[in-house]
Amino acid sequence: MTEEGVVQETTIEPGGAERGLQTRRRLVPYYLLGPAGVWLLLFLFLPMLLLAYTSLQSGGILSGGFRFTWEFSNYADGIQQYQKFFIRSVEYSLIVTFVALLLAYPMTYWIAFYGGRWKSSLLLLILIPFFVSFVIRTIQWKFILGDNGFILGPLKSLGILPDSYHVLATPLAVVAGITYNFIPFTALPLYVALERIDKRLVEAAKDLYSSRWQAFRHVVWPLSLPGVFAAFLLTFVPATGDYVNAAVLGGPGTTMIGNIIQDKFLTQNDYPEAAALSVILMLGMLVLASLYARILGTEDSTITAAAGGAA
Repeated sequence: MTEEGVVQETTIEPGGAERGLQTRRRLVPYYLLGPAGVWLLLFLFLPMLLLAYTSLQSGGILSGGFRFTWEFSNYADGIQQYQKFFIRSVEYSLIVTFVALLLAYPMTYWIAFYGGRWKSSLLLLILIPFFVSFVIRTIQWKFILGDNGFILGPLKSLGILPDSYHVLATPLAVVAGITYNFIPFTALPLYVALERIDKRLVEAAKDLYSSRWQAFRHVVWPLSLPGVFAAFLLTFVPATGDYVNAAVLGGPGTTMIGNIIQDKFLTQNDYPEAAALSVILMLGMLVLASLYARILGTEDSTITAAAGGAA
């Protein structure tokens, strides 16, 4: 009987230890995601729920405070009154995103494929603006684009531009300022995607009598689409909610929805309507980003390009 117990013990314990090891292995990803998950819960999801809760309140600071009354009219009023500011913000952000992509893609392409040992130094030059405050960079653009600044001033002195010509308080100034401030957000994901491309695929395309343009169009561009998608999101979403550039470089005709939300929160103390406008903006960005991801189809295009390059 003792021997049977020993045999039974030796046959059961290894199985239990193996099952325990497998359980711990399955739990490892959740342990690793735990700190980030708690962080997102506390500082992203809970604030968003609080924002949505605030958007359904009514009342005011001078009328007894705010009360939760399921005030969905805040959303209807926000869309009706500030529709043109939503549209203007989306228009500016789309222009900024595409201009930033046009400027950043050739730059990061050259760094990734031809930068050599200077890649890190060249990439650092793109990141240098991050070492200066966002507000200071925007204010400097106000001096650069000033009516008598070192760009327009000499042109007016030479008679190339009329004295009445100005850039500040125009959509051009706002778009230029936002593009300058957010172009590093466009360049970094593009560089990462281009750097990961196997250069042998490009060489294989050339060996198959493809021109440089054909190799780029059929190999490099499809493989870089995940970076284009990430660059689009990282540029378009924050640019839509930006209000600093419109406040510093723009005028009454360039007000964006971010300026309206800031004024509602900090000046008028109309928290429910400001929160409603914020929720509308976030949901709109989520819908547009989802549509963009569905249309772009980064995974399918990447797999297709990889298969074509390997063939």
